[in-house]
Amino acid sequence: MKVALDALGGDLAPAEPVKGALLAAEEFGVDVILVGPTAVIEQELAKYPANNRISIVEAPDEIKMAEDEVVKAVRSKPRASINVAMKLVKDGVADAMVSAGNTGAVMASAFFVLGRIPGIERPALSTLIPFNAGRVFLLDAGANADCRPSHLLQFAKMGAAYSREVVGVSNPRVALLNTGEESGKGNETIAEAYELLSQSDLNFIGNIEGQNVHKGLCDVVVSDGFTGNVALKVGEGMADYILQQVRSVIRSSILYAPAAMLLKPALRRALKSLQYEEYGGGNLLGVNGVVVIAHGRSDAIAIKNALRVANASAASDLMVKMREIFAQPSASSSAAGR
Repeated sequence: MKVALDALGGDLAPAEPVKGALLAAEEFGVDVILVGPTAVIEQELAKYPANNRISIVEAPDEIKMAEDEVVKAVRSKPRASINVAMKLVKDGVADAMVSAGNTGAVMASAFFVLGRIPGIERPALSTLIPFNAGRVFLLDAGANADCRPSHLLQFAKMGAAYSREVVGVSNPRVALLNTGEESGKGNETIAEAYELLSQSDLNFIGNIEGQNVHKGLCDVVVSDGFTGNVALKVGEGMADYILQQVRSVIRSSILYAPAAMLLKPALRRALKSLQYEEYGGGNLLGVNGVVVIAHGRSDAIAIKNALRVANASAASDLMVKMREIFAQPSASSSAAGR
């Protein structure tokens, strides 16, 4: 597998993407194509030992993190690093692409360059959320603020396919994020989506409330992008808060120092699971290629793990299965007219 990495993407580019690429090449054996200005990338690579799994493709232009009109920028800058990396996937030079750049620009480029998988109305941004025994897959995490019931059904099908092909869950349990577990809960869209999911061939287990998402009661959580993004960011905020509180309490008294030293390995393992860097990035599911969007403030560890996620997705049968699922009349027949 070869993964194209947008070397200009993110608040810490190009230093952290380049370092993350080297870490992924060394730890996971990922072949990484760094996309960006060659001279800039070579300057960063010169700080580290040479690695034959790293190559460079020239892309002189950049779509900035704070770009106002992302669609216009994507259309007007064909040689921007995001577009060039995306085209490498389309042309089969790369098997996947990763960017920590402007999320809107990455999504727009994926739509324009790769297009949607036939039968999918709306691509969805996804992410893995930790719980004690593993991870649950959440989508949509922010690509679609307003959704129809048919979109939520398609998100569920895409999420179940990812859970099977990439995570390795044989019969993924799918749940609908809602304000209560009862079937009548939620607004009209959620209620209709509940009926569609109930009638589908998915292993739909019903509604799930926010406080239960991290308990491992299901494998896939389906939501509209607005709700999913809010839930995700609240979770990230709470994780940061917990980390700060643990550090603050330990530092509050010299009496805690000896205990903290003894517990340090256990605390490090526990706190590691709360850090977004360990999860790398989210797949943009529904476009005709493997695209992973990393957090804008991704450091080298986050980039390394985003490359791992992209490599695993590309190495699986995910894209083949997605095309098969949505080529079937049953995948979209329920959505007709909704």
